[in-house]
Amino acid sequence: MSESIYVGVDLGGTAIKVGICNENGQLLHTYEGPTETDKGVDVVIGNIEKYVRHIVEESPYEWDQLKGVGAGVAGFTNVRDGIIVLAPNIGFRDVPIRALLENRIGKPVKIDNDANVAALGEAWAGAGKGIENCVCYTLGTGVGGGIIINGRIYQGFSGMAGEIGHISVVPDLEAIQCGCGKMGCLETVSSATGIIRMAKDAVERGDRTSLALEEHIAAKEVFDAAKAGDEVALRIVNRAAFYLGKSMAAVAAVLNPELFIIGGGVSKAGDFLFEEMRRVYAKLAPEPLQQGVYIVPAVLGNDAGIVGAAGLLLRS
Repeated sequence: MSESIYVGVDLGGTAIKVGICNENGQLLHTYEGPTETDKGVDVVIGNIEKYVRHIVEESPYEWDQLKGVGAGVAGFTNVRDGIIVLAPNIGFRDVPIRALLENRIGKPVKIDNDANVAALGEAWAGAGKGIENCVCYTLGTGVGGGIIINGRIYQGFSGMAGEIGHISVVPDLEAIQCGCGKMGCLETVSSATGIIRMAKDAVERGDRTSLALEEHIAAKEVFDAAKAGDEVALRIVNRAAFYLGKSMAAVAAVLNPELFIIGGGVSKAGDFLFEEMRRVYAKLAPEPLQQGVYIVPAVLGNDAGIVGAAGLLLRS
C-alpha cells in the first residue's frame, strides 16, 4: 500500500506556508507563497488550493496519496463548522473555509487556530512526542496557548480553551490593563510587548540600565542586557518568568499535564528564563503536581504550525 500523506497549511497575513507530513508527523516537504489578502477571500482560498496542489505535484507523492488538508489561522475559529469567524490579519470574517477548500481540493479539510495547531505539532512530533497530556505556551507579541489532552486538542465549550495569556496573575496594585480589557493578565508581563513596556518604563523612571542607550528597545535587547548582568533587565526578565511559573502552577492544579512546552520568540531568552520558571513552579505548585512534570522549550520552531495543521486529520 502506498504511503498516506497529509498537508498542513499555516495561513498568515503575508505568506501561506504548506507542508507535507506522513502519518508519524515527519515533515517531508515544504512550500511558501504570498497570501495576497488585498485581493479578497476568493483569491486567498484559491492560493491555498494552488499551493497545496503545487507541493504535491513537485513531491515524489501522488495526489491519491493525499488523505486530507489541515489549516491553522491566527484568529477566532468555529472548528465544528469549519468557519473562520474573525481573522483580522487576513481580513476574514465568517468565511466557511472548510467547505470552500473541500469543494476546490476534493479532500477532507479541518481547521483550528494557530496556537492550537502549534501545540498539536509539538505534541505530535516535537518536544512532546509520545506525551499524551501537555500544555504549550507561545510567547510572542502576546501569550498564546494550546492544551493537549489524551493526545488531542482540547477546545472547550466554545473553542476558546487555552487562552493562557488572559489568566489574571498580577496583583491588583501592580496590574495594568490588558488588550482584552481586563486587568493583570499574564500577557501584560510575559509577552514581548509586556517586556518592552517594562523596559521603557524603567528607562523613563531614570533607572540605571544599559537599556537607556538603546534607540529602539526590543525584547532581544532586554534579554541581551540581562545576560550581560544588567540588574534592571534581569529584574524584568525574572518578573516575566515569575508570572509564567505562577500561571503554570494554576494550570497544573486544573489539568495536571505531564509537560509544559514553551515556544515563541520570548522563549529564546535561554536557560535563565527557564530556570526561573521552574523555580517558581516548584515553589507554588503542590508537591504531587511537580512529580514527573517538566518545563521544556519547543523544538519545531516555525514548522510547528504546519506539522500541527497536518496532524488535525489524525489527532483531532
